[in-house]
Amino acid sequence: MTLNSVAQFLTVLVIFIAVLIITYFTSRWIAKYQKTQSIGGNIEILETARISNSAYIQITRIGEKYIAYAVSKDTVTKLTDLSLEELQIKDVSAEVENKSFKDVLELLKKQKQ
Repeated sequence: MTLNSVAQFLTVLVIFIAVLIITYFTSRWIAKYQKTQSIGGNIEILETARISNSAYIQITRIGEKYIAYAVSKDTVTKLTDLSLEELQIKDVSAEVENKSFKDVLELLKKQKQ
């Protein structure tokens, strides 16, 4: 092993670490930016269920109305209006707040079962 190859290895290692750090902070910045963009409060996707590889059913809250949609690759179809009494809404944000990523992941695994 020559001095040149060690220098190349260290250079690549430093560049790799720098890219990881830049990626980390960029991801955090984008997450904060998107969170502030979606705080309008009038539109919220409450639940999504996959019914095929490219089709989903979504329950959304738009203002004070709750609506079920079928969403596929090319189309969005309104299925029905729902009342609040027909829905079982779980407040996951209160359970997730101030928990580690591992705890949140375990909570989501339990909900899937």
